Amino acid sequence: MNIKKLSFPEDEKFHDSIIEWWYFNGHLKDEENNNYAFMDCLFKAKTKEVKIPFISNIPKKIIYFSHSILTDLKNQKFKNIISPISIISKDSWTKPMLFINYTNQLVINGYINSVIEQKSSNQYRIKSENFDLNFTSIKSPLLVGGPGFVKVGKNKSSYYYSLTNLETKGVIKIDNKWKKVTGKSWMDHQWADVKYTKETWNWFSIQLNNNTEIVCFEYNQGGVKTLLASVCLPDNKQIHFKDIKITPLEENWKSKKTKLKYQLSWKIEIPKIKAELEVKPLIKNQEMIFGGINYWEGPLKVTGNFNGQEVAGQGFLELLNKPSKLIDLNFIRREAMATIKSLTK
Repeated sequence: MNIKKLSFPEDEKFHDSIIEWWYFNGHLKDEENNNYAFMDCLFKAKTKEVKIPFISNIPKKIIYFSHSILTDLKNQKFKNIISPISIISKDSWTKPMLFINYTNQLVINGYINSVIEQKSSNQYRIKSENFDLNFTSIKSPLLVGGPGFVKVGKNKSSYYYSLTNLETKGVIKIDNKWKKVTGKSWMDHQWADVKYTKETWNWFSIQLNNNTEIVCFEYNQGGVKTLLASVCLPDNKQIHFKDIKITPLEENWKSKKTKLKYQLSWKIEIPKIKAELEVKPLIKNQEMIFGGINYWEGPLKVTGNFNGQEVAGQGFLELLNKPSKLIDLNFIRREAMATIKSLTK
């Protein structure tokens, strides 16, 4: 397989792949020093080829769907929005840089306009029902694995880059009030010609206070495990390691809804750069329920050592465990059919 060299800003846009997504997370602070976290992700999939059971029957060649979280860390509350179909506007993909304008049909709130856009070479914006955030990328894209292409599991591969240090300003909506916030965020963009299978993973994005960022994961496909860490150093040098160790610690959380148990605290070791980090959750109840593909997504506190120096920081964790016995297909079908009907009016 010929690996394409990534080019920016071209590769920040749409690809003719089976699955693709644009993902953001971040830690925010308001003017009263209250802390928040967010995640926002838009997915694009070829309906028949992706082989996701509750998506494959939808009569459209390509569909979009989105997941979003806004967490109030002071009050330990989170609000999530899971839209099984997002409707892309006609002006999406018409600009020289990344631009996606879409709406999510929500059961309660009707249609909400959302945007993902690149405003200049290092300026981005996302807008949804609960936030409107602007980002300035401080570093060059981190090409995960080295070339921005990773092979995982038995037979899967993906193009993958991250924007690891996004200076963030904007507003979020808490209790129906808009609050000004600042902070630091992260962006992932992946695309691949793969179909859905029942793999699992533990994925971490880490931002240290020494201006180093790390993306690392353990991916398990049918017993074949792949471990990888890509590191962006303060001078923007990028280094990559397969010799890493990700060990569960004591803290976990069991969902009352799905009965799944999520391991929430971990130790991450990268021996060649003397990195030993412990990550712990800032909130426990952060489960996302999407049909039978249910996962935990949430903010982390990071402590430990890096190259012999004590460090601290922040991060995000995504856990995809065994499929849940709770499969909310009625919700998926109801939302999908309502969206399709609206398109035919």
